[in-house]
Amino acid sequence: MRVIAGSRRSLPLKTPKTMATRPTADRIKETLFNILNPYLPGARFLDLFAGSGGIGIEALSRGASKAVFVEKGRDAIAVIRENLAFTKFTDVGTLIPKDVFTAIPELEAAEEHFDIVFLDPPYGTGVDAETLKRLLVSSLIGDETLIVLETSIEADPRSYSELGYLVERDKTYKTNRHLFLRKRTTV
Repeated sequence: MRVIAGSRRSLPLKTPKTMATRPTADRIKETLFNILNPYLPGARFLDLFAGSGGIGIEALSRGASKAVFVEKGRDAIAVIRENLAFTKFTDVGTLIPKDVFTAIPELEAAEEHFDIVFLDPPYGTGVDAETLKRLLVSSLIGDETLIVLETSIEADPRSYSELGYLVERDKTYKTNRHLFLRKRTTV
């Protein structure tokens, strides 16, 4: 795994050795960031279920002003720290070594707000829906915040619409998909 483009292009990134983390393949990451590129300059980026931190680091490399990484896995936390240090992003990358449901209220208390939220929770556990429900009522996101959910290919986009999100885009790959969501605003 590596940083694909931007200021840290081609730098290798470490990944946790455990099977609990599914690093996003470079090919899929490149497609994702081709879609996100217009939104990245100066963006505040939240990487939930951050794994190796590769997605948030790619965002920083491509011009995001800040990235916050939330991860609870001990091995993954160590890897994110190493990757942030190696890429020299410790000044703009913040690691929160906690469960997402603990981190969300802490980020709210710190009055954080994000332009882009990326989440890659464990597939098929319902954690995606619970996280999206909590984000919907949190002060971390606004009407313009773009949320990218990495999920299984079997996930039904309509279920996220029922939670109160507008599904702006559905990019399906061979093994998974990215759903691009925004809060549905009532008129």
